[in-house]
Formats: sequence, C-alpha cells, structure tokens
Amino acid sequence: MTMLMIIFVFVAVASAFFAIGAALMAPSSVVGVRLQSMLGYRPVAESPKVSERLERVLEPFAKAMPQSPEGASETRLLLFQAGYREMRHVRIYLGIRVLAALLAFGVVVGSGMAAKSLLLALAAPALGFMLPQFMLKRRVTRRQESIRLALPDALDLAIICVEAGLGLDQALDRIAVEIKSAHPELSDEMELVTLEIRAGKPREEALRNLAIRTGVDDVRAFVAVLIQTDRFGTSIAMALRVHSDALRTERRQRAEERAAKTTIKMIPVLVLFIFPVMFFVILGPVVIQISRDILPAMNHR
Repeated sequence: MTMLMIIFVFVAVASAFFAIGAALMAPSSVVGVRLQSMLGYRPVAESPKVSERLERVLEPFAKAMPQSPEGASETRLLLFQAGYREMRHVRIYLGIRVLAALLAFGVVVGSGMAAKSLLLALAAPALGFMLPQFMLKRRVTRRQESIRLALPDALDLAIICVEAGLGLDQALDRIAVEIKSAHPELSDEMELVTLEIRAGKPREEALRNLAIRTGVDDVRAFVAVLIQTDRFGTSIAMALRVHSDALRTERRQRAEERAAKTTIKMIPVLVLFIFPVMFFVILGPVVIQISRDILPAMNHR
C-alpha cells in the first residue's frame, strides 16, 4: 500500500511539473499567459529571420541603383522565372549586385592592382555587377529544364484525372498535389494557377500567367492547348493525349539533336587534350632513345 502511494505521488508531481513546463513553453495558450504573468516571466522577442536581416543590410545598396519601369519589369520577370516571387527579393537582388560591384572594386584597390592597371580597376566592378545576374540566369535555366522534364508526367496525370471525371480546375489542383515530391517547381506553378482561379481570375488569364512565369516553350504550348480546348469546347482528354504524344516526339528529337552535337563538341577536347597526350606517349620513348644512343654517336664522329 505504501509503495502504491509513493508511485501515485511521484506520477502526480511529475505530471504537474510537465503540465507547468508545457504551459510555459506554449505562450499562446491562456494557461501559459497566466503562469507567465504570475511568475513574472517575460518572453524573449523573436529574432528577425536571416532574409529580413539581409534585406535591411542590402536596402541602402538597392536604393542606390535606379531602374526604369522597363528594367524593373524585366528584373521581376527574371526573378519570377527563378522562383523568387516576393517584392523583397527584388531589393535583395539589386542590393547584391551593387554590393558585389563595390566589393570587387575594394578588393582591386586594396590589393594594389588598380595602380598597375586602370583597365582592371574598371573591369572588376563591372564583373562583380554582372556576376549575380549571370548566376540568376543560370538558376532560371536549371529551373526551366526541370519544369520541361516534369511536364510529360503532369500531362499523363492530367489525362488520367480528366478521364476519371474531374474538371480542369480540379485536375490542375490534383496535379499540384501529386507531383509535389517529385517535381516541386512545376507543382508550385500549378498551385499558383489554382490559387489564382480560386481568387476570381479567369482561367485563361491564370494559364497565361503560368506561361509567363515559367518562360518554357513546352508550358506555353500546353497552355495554348488548354485555352483553345476550353474556348472551343472540344475534348480535353483527347487534346492532352495528342499534345502529350507530340511533346514526347519533340523530346526525342531534342535528345537526338544533342547526341549529334556531341561529336562536334568533342573535337576541341580531342585536339587540345587527347592528341597532345597521345603524341607524347607514342613519340616520347623514341625521342628519348634517339637522344641517348644516336646523338652521342653522331657527336663522337
């Protein structure tokens, strides 16, 4: 009996401490707020995120770079195609470009190379200014390639969803959910389309925005097929099936074209790296043998 009382008291005290600790760790609960006020506990303010700190640091540099409306639109479109959709990403990108130019100029001046070459002092800031844009375009290219590779799977899933009885909006929503783990880039774009349609935008406008955001020709053709099918009232499943076959044929032709280009691309590598090595490996022993045996004999004569 005594042992049961000890176990009961231990469990009760442990549960009480656990409940108080959980309440203190959950400041949004009513019990947690009351306990914190009774104990005089003041929660520590949350520190700003890394992106917010970066934005605060780069905002003065971004303001130092004026842009025309056309240039700002091109920058935003490029960031959209890279997957950066918030307005703060524009300021961060512009600030990084200005800061990279200043850092490149500071490195050249600090190392003393600017005094030796004025051209290098002018070229280093320009290179630092253009480097973030080059990296952003590389990211856009990689993202577009991943979307292009993911599109056939999305088309097959769309055909299955439409033939199963789902509407086009529900099919796009289902595609965004199903390919989330395998193809996150295309899934995000499809999810944005469904969100725009739910927000009240016409389906045609939402699909055209998809083509603009991605900048992929295959997606633009897919959007054109959906718009024409919706406009003329033809069978969506048949149109998607025909477009899927055409897309696979185009992918095969693109692969064959790349395979045919490899022969031409290998010529500089062969000329610059493979042939010189073969030349030294084949003729090297002959040259060594001549220098050891024939040349001394000729000198003695």
